[in-house]
Amino acid sequence: MVVPLAVALGTPAQAASSCTTSVGPYQKQVEKFLGRPVDGRQSRTDCLAIQKFQINHGISPTIGYAGPVTWGVMKLINSQKAAGHNPNKARKCPTNKGRIACVDLTRQLSWIQDGSRLKFGPVPVRTGRDRYETRGGLKKIYWRDIDHWSTLYDVAMPYSQFFDGGQAFHSIAGSVWSPPGSHGCVNMRKGDAKKYWSLLRNGDDVYVYGRKPGT
Repeated sequence: MVVPLAVALGTPAQAASSCTTSVGPYQKQVEKFLGRPVDGRQSRTDCLAIQKFQINHGISPTIGYAGPVTWGVMKLINSQKAAGHNPNKARKCPTNKGRIACVDLTRQLSWIQDGSRLKFGPVPVRTGRDRYETRGGLKKIYWRDIDHWSTLYDVAMPYSQFFDGGQAFHSIAGSVWSPPGSHGCVNMRKGDAKKYWSLLRNGDDVYVYGRKPGT
């Protein structure tokens, strides 16, 4: 079976670039996130800490500049941490469907619940970028392929579970926090995608809601 597929892999920086001495517009916020002294001044140590974060999260360029993309990723991580163990506190994901995989585009989070009981997660995900948005609404998993290969993008899509045309849960090799996003799929870390594979089956519900920042 061949279906149109949607996937995007971030391209992590392969090596550190030279450190910038420029103060970024989000200098203090980035310093606070990284546990650095919050003085709003760019030191060599600040730059190296920012640069390490950028490399680890696939943010380019890796010059240690506290710009909007770096701070955007940090804000997303903070939002995900704030979800804690009750991601469905606002009850936006249905609790009357039995087993269901929930995808919150706004917070870039996903989890699995059985009724109102949390079964797994929440875990960070990377959904569709602008003009390739992951489509919202109630869907069902209709096809699973553990070793899927995208002929459209010529890339591996391990643990693929398709729920809306070519849109699927699957793992990626890059960072799920790296911008700008996928071509519509719900990208996951390998361990999380593997757990989803073990918990979900064809016919299980998927509910996608919210709006990814920047789309």
